[in-house]
Amino acid sequence: MKRLPVLALLLWICSLFYVGIFLFVGGFLLVRLEVNRTSTCADVLPPGADVKGDFCLKEPRFRRAVVLIIDALKADFTRYDPGNTSPRAFENKLPILDEMASSHPSQARLYTFRADPPTTTMQRIKGFTTGSLPTFIDVGNNFASSAVLEDNLVHQLGQAGKRVVFMGDDTWVSLFPRKFHRSLPFPSFNVKDLHTVDNGILQNIFPTMEGDDWDVLIAHFLGVDHCGHRFGPDHPAMAEKLTQMDDVIRSVIKRLQNDTLLVVMGDHGMTDTGDHGGESQKETDAALFLYSGSPLFPAPGSQVEPEVVPQTDLVPTLALLLGVPIPYSSVGQVLLPLFPRNSSLGAPMSLSQAEALWINVKQVNRFLETYSNMAKDIPADSLSQLQSHFTQLSSQFLSSVSKGAPPSAELTASMQAYLSSVRETCRASWARFNPFKMAAGLLVLGLACIACYVLSELSLVVLQGKVLKIPVVAGVLVGGAIAAGQLFRLGFVEVSWCFGAAALMSEVVFLWRIRRAFIRGSSSARLSLRHLLTPPLIVLLLRCASLLSDSYVISEGRVVTFLLFTLGLYVPLRLNWDGLLVPSPPPDTQKPPGLLPPALPLSTVRRESTTLLVSVGVLVGCLYLSLSFHSCREEQGSCQPSAFLTPLSRVQDSRMRNLHYILSLASLSAWAFLLHRWLRHHGNLNCTSLTVFTARCLLPLSSICMGLHWAVSASPEDSFRNLAELISFAQVVLPRITFGLLGLGLFLLWLDPLTVFLKTRGPLKSRGTSMPPPRYRASTGISPQAELHHLIPQLYQRIRRSLEDGGSEGAEADGRPAVEAYGLGTVYSAPLVLLCGLLGLGLLLLHPEGMALSFLLMLLQAAAVLHLHASSSTLSSLQKHFSMFSVPWAPVVLWSLAASQFFHATGHLATFPSIQWGAAFVGFPQGHSGTVLPASLVTLNTFGSHIMFAIGCPLLLFWPLVREVRGTRTSRSSAGDDGDDVVMEMRLRENPQQFSSALLQLAARYLFIMGAQVLASVCAAAILRRHLMVWKVFAPKLMFEASGFIVSSVFVLVGVMLVMRVDVAVARLFQKLLPENSR
Repeated sequence: MKRLPVLALLLWICSLFYVGIFLFVGGFLLVRLEVNRTSTCADVLPPGADVKGDFCLKEPRFRRAVVLIIDALKADFTRYDPGNTSPRAFENKLPILDEMASSHPSQARLYTFRADPPTTTMQRIKGFTTGSLPTFIDVGNNFASSAVLEDNLVHQLGQAGKRVVFMGDDTWVSLFPRKFHRSLPFPSFNVKDLHTVDNGILQNIFPTMEGDDWDVLIAHFLGVDHCGHRFGPDHPAMAEKLTQMDDVIRSVIKRLQNDTLLVVMGDHGMTDTGDHGGESQKETDAALFLYSGSPLFPAPGSQVEPEVVPQTDLVPTLALLLGVPIPYSSVGQVLLPLFPRNSSLGAPMSLSQAEALWINVKQVNRFLETYSNMAKDIPADSLSQLQSHFTQLSSQFLSSVSKGAPPSAELTASMQAYLSSVRETCRASWARFNPFKMAAGLLVLGLACIACYVLSELSLVVLQGKVLKIPVVAGVLVGGAIAAGQLFRLGFVEVSWCFGAAALMSEVVFLWRIRRAFIRGSSSARLSLRHLLTPPLIVLLLRCASLLSDSYVISEGRVVTFLLFTLGLYVPLRLNWDGLLVPSPPPDTQKPPGLLPPALPLSTVRRESTTLLVSVGVLVGCLYLSLSFHSCREEQGSCQPSAFLTPLSRVQDSRMRNLHYILSLASLSAWAFLLHRWLRHHGNLNCTSLTVFTARCLLPLSSICMGLHWAVSASPEDSFRNLAELISFAQVVLPRITFGLLGLGLFLLWLDPLTVFLKTRGPLKSRGTSMPPPRYRASTGISPQAELHHLIPQLYQRIRRSLEDGGSEGAEADGRPAVEAYGLGTVYSAPLVLLCGLLGLGLLLLHPEGMALSFLLMLLQAAAVLHLHASSSTLSSLQKHFSMFSVPWAPVVLWSLAASQFFHATGHLATFPSIQWGAAFVGFPQGHSGTVLPASLVTLNTFGSHIMFAIGCPLLLFWPLVREVRGTRTSRSSAGDDGDDVVMEMRLRENPQQFSSALLQLAARYLFIMGAQVLASVCAAAILRRHLMVWKVFAPKLMFEASGFIVSSVFVLVGVMLVMRVDVAVARLFQKLLPENSR
């Protein structure tokens, strides 16, 4: 078997896709340029204003401020309805806000506080401290909070000499290192911990307020957010948390002095399931409450109040109220109701509305000029209009100042309009694209798909021709030349263009090298081109076309299920159309036997037809049941997410919780039992290898630990208070033991993958040269009937002829083989099946307990597809173009669609709010010190179905051989009198060249299907980049599709490498069987 060339070709084709994705994403999702400049006190002064001294030295409106950030304080949580006699868990639990706003209208206001997506905590903290707008790609940084380099409120307060004290979410400390006068951070990423952060704040906030060693106090509570993630908003735990926050706010108000401003705010909202991260109104709408012991607001009705306050507007407002410059990069607008209509800039207590707006306008214009000179990405016409508008405002404002008259209401409105225009222009510009990189990425991806398809159709030609060396060398040379040119001309190297040029040249040279294989090649190669649009590939085309529609992407789970159902029905219908599904009529007895067309035995046709129809039934049943595990997108309106997605600890009904646990435990037991039963049935548990130890011991032990872990996790917190420490200990130890057992099993499987047991009836050396050659068979050791189906009477010819023993005398008296090989017929597939079983348990552990039934359906559906493919291959084995060393497109497309279908059937969606962050804390309830491990666990959770089907892809090649029965290969065999032998997977060892070609072809076809879906997502994002739903639907879909391809390709390579590892072990096994003098 050509192991190195196959791996090299697959790595090369994967690299092409990676480069294409990297290039396109680099042009589609650019990060906004950060301006590392800082505002100064001199910038605040309006030109022409006759003010002595420094603005920062003047007495500010407020000497102190207390900022209470209640994470995920949704706007709905703060509304109070006294007529609601039966409030839900999150309703009417914060009455203090409504009480103060209604009873003290001049001192308190309650607003809807709207965040810019992505609604993740780190991006929101950046937003309401810098006043800048986030970009789409920023959502990926929520795992790793890096220091804020732009000018921000924390920095400005420190520069002004104000003592900023922080306590709460430790994200702040990583965003603003060494910026606080004093900080008390608490770990924030453990969403199951509702109390540690909040209790830590409560122990310190009131003593701090009563002291005099602070000017600005920031407290970031996390209990409400974590409660939403763990239980959802409509849960008694949420009522307790909100009531606790109400008490906190009351206590803080009692301790406030008249020169202190209180800000209570949420950084984002949450969905009905307690998640956030997207851009739905439920996620973006938080609450903002402002209060002061002294009059702060004008009389109600005296001026127009904003219905919604953008989060960026808090930055300039707080800056001017506290007497510090507005951060340099802010595009926010001051909240006018907090400033009086008429005042003087020289007054010690406040700025007027017009003065505050003018300072704001000047700061935004300064940022706009600096940014446009640095980035060059704001359209020239928009920039010209804004500059002209600012010039008019400046002239009008300075004119009114020189006349000593207050600015007019029209000028105030015009300044507001200017600030809004700048914000919208920046918002549009920061969703900018690099068309050249996007086009280059599209080109590389398109050629990668073509190269992958060619590789799948001409795998044997490519392996024999050794065509990869020149394309790789050409690509490296071109990439190196581009890098050298950039270094010489620009002084730096832009890696993306170097990789892009290398990949493009490599693809072009590869296609040019094999063009003759299509033009002058075999008829089979030309036939593949003429029949490119076969029904399976038409289904793939429909799948790709659906990715260009936002409606189909939103309903992707049902779309994929329908396509899978359609293609599953196509297989038996096509066989029936070809007359292969039913037994053929009796042959003409008058013709000589040599003239009769080859035909399968009647019993074989009936058996395989029945198996095929049963497989279709199982497939349809699994598809129908899997719909019960889907989650819901925000756009789907009345859709209700599956109850199985709810962790058992959040199920309040004890009977329902027990029922879900029993179903989950039964599904887990069925998973382990079916795997063990299959391995035992095929004789793979008879030897004493490490792999057999894994299957016999580690697999059931892991299942038991998982069941115990689910039982402990499902226990309500208040049920066993005396055992709280033991339960906490078990929640840490049991998952880690399970991970350890599964990891050990994977290591042992790779170390010793063989599951073959050799049973010799007599020592080889005792046989004379006249003895017949030893015969081998793969046996199951179960029953004579079962053994007949998995019997290998003789090993392939090469090994048999190389044995030292020979002759024709001395055969065994009972006719039994001299050597029985148990498990040899499934020597390749058994390790793969066990690997899928172990990985499946590990991935299931990262999902909610209710997903155990979904994972069992995944196993049954995969088995149904494999049996459907095997029966179809057997029934088609006598057709002209049939080859047992080639997997048709239909099963490969079915396999890839099943991966996408179970992505949705395990509760996942192509949206960021649907990411199951709780997977990061399975076995680590106290959180992590780094980000690599939690990010890896969440990735494994999200793409679990992709991993399972990718690593099990080689089973499509082995399964028809696993189910091979005597008499089905007669007409295709060229092994002489051995043609009727049922050698199962040993046929691959008999033909190492075709084995390599078939494995390469199967992996290339699977990668082509996955790559075609990535290309379709890329085309959708490029074509619809100005579509209304691009950032809500198409951009997330692109990110998930690209990530899914990368994960799938890695595990396809892992599956292929395991097959090669087994092949090496089998070769060593047969070398040991050869006599010493024949080696």
